[in-house]
Amino acid sequence: MESSTVAVAPRPASIATVLDAALAARPDAPAVEAVSGIWSYAELDEQARRAAGALWSLGVRPGDRVAACLPNDLAIVAAFHGAQRIGAIWAGIGEALSASEQEELSGICEPKVVLAGPNCRLGTPACLAPDRWSGLLAQACAAPQVPQNSDAPAGIAFTSGTSGHPKAVVHSQRNLLLPGAALVAGRGWGPELRKGDSFPLTILNLMVLSTLLTAQAGGCAVLMNRRDVEGVAEWISEHRVTVWNGAPAQLYDLARRPDLNLGALQEVWSGGGDTPGSVRASFATAHGLIPRATYGLTEAPTVVAIDPTGDEWRPDSSGRVLPQYHVAAYDDAGVRLPPGELGELRISPATSGPWANTWTPPLGYWEHGGIRPPEPTPFATGDIGTVTADGWLSVLDRKKLVIIRGGANVYPLEVERVIGRHLEVTKVAVCPIPDERLGQRVAALIESTVPAPDFDALARLCRDELAGYKVPEIWVRVDALPVNAMGKVDRTRLPDLVARETVPRITPRGRP
Repeated sequence: MESSTVAVAPRPASIATVLDAALAARPDAPAVEAVSGIWSYAELDEQARRAAGALWSLGVRPGDRVAACLPNDLAIVAAFHGAQRIGAIWAGIGEALSASEQEELSGICEPKVVLAGPNCRLGTPACLAPDRWSGLLAQACAAPQVPQNSDAPAGIAFTSGTSGHPKAVVHSQRNLLLPGAALVAGRGWGPELRKGDSFPLTILNLMVLSTLLTAQAGGCAVLMNRRDVEGVAEWISEHRVTVWNGAPAQLYDLARRPDLNLGALQEVWSGGGDTPGSVRASFATAHGLIPRATYGLTEAPTVVAIDPTGDEWRPDSSGRVLPQYHVAAYDDAGVRLPPGELGELRISPATSGPWANTWTPPLGYWEHGGIRPPEPTPFATGDIGTVTADGWLSVLDRKKLVIIRGGANVYPLEVERVIGRHLEVTKVAVCPIPDERLGQRVAALIESTVPAPDFDALARLCRDELAGYKVPEIWVRVDALPVNAMGKVDRTRLPDLVARETVPRITPRGRP
């Protein structure tokens, strides 16, 4: 289903020119605020120019990959814009990942340069220490003018399939700019927009929804360096954030803190997982705003559907499809289903209205030094859901095995591989357990050679190899995992096994 039509404002031809309109109209207006300070559009433009020159001096050329393992601060924004100006392909490597996870992502994209921050655990020669990077920026070397192509590869977003191994989705400049253009036009944003984000900007989707979005409105991107409830509220209030994007768990926490001041906040998005109606209602009671649900996809990239502005929403829905997309459900044979029927959601370009044919599928997947093209459209999301005749999208289940814990993706097979290395474990299955606050928690069920497995040792093994949010919190020993006729684990029966366990082992942990 294609959504309702909204006007299309002129869009920048490339990321290299995304600041131009604001530079011409309001060069001294704030473009980005972060923990280390504020840059105007003129200052961001200058810092991007310096970053482009510094990368060029390091030998980075069009098509080379530039990776960043940096915190949410001014430096990562300047480096991103600088890389785009010389035709490099940007890739973020999360600070919260373990050393082996960071190494895996670096190995996939093979960056020419890695901008390393305090939590970068890579040992590759491509890593550039902060002091050397600062020195190169100070030299202010100029990069040559590089021809810009809106359909050239611009960024890599990492995601995982059911194999548990990361996939590197390659996006064009066109697709990185399009979500901001559509959201700015559809929601009527202008220079008054102050959009706050607490998710890491090493996630490509967040770069798209921060600086690339706000630049097209002439507004300001507010980059938060805290995700705890007090820190988020402090950032929103003190930095006059008007739109904030959070995880369902963060909304759950804020809904229980009506004492916190959310200042000038006008719109709240919930992304990264389903937001129960009870959380929406309690948040509205506490803070006077009904959270806007979203449905996003790394391969889109970012937002595919979102609730309209104001108070309109539908239970169990993730909003209305944005106008650049046509989304419909398909059956297992690839036949498109009528509106409202349940099937796998697939995406293609809108075919009518002012946004017709503006979206293109991802360029493909970065593999072995090149791009493997995707399957022909309509693009299969791997999610099961419905789309009504008037464009409201609902997700019933995820065809992929991903667990979404507090807005962060956990892939069962990735966790199972780590647990399966332990000598006491003969078989393991990881599954989600519903949780009101986080959406889902991670549970591990194991068959073991001993009657009382050392769950503490298993948890330590996971913490050594995985990011903290991926470590199972619930551990259950079973005599035998349920299997189907093909001998594969029947994952639909796992939550019931956990529920029947009278005293499951629970691993204590802090909140995300």
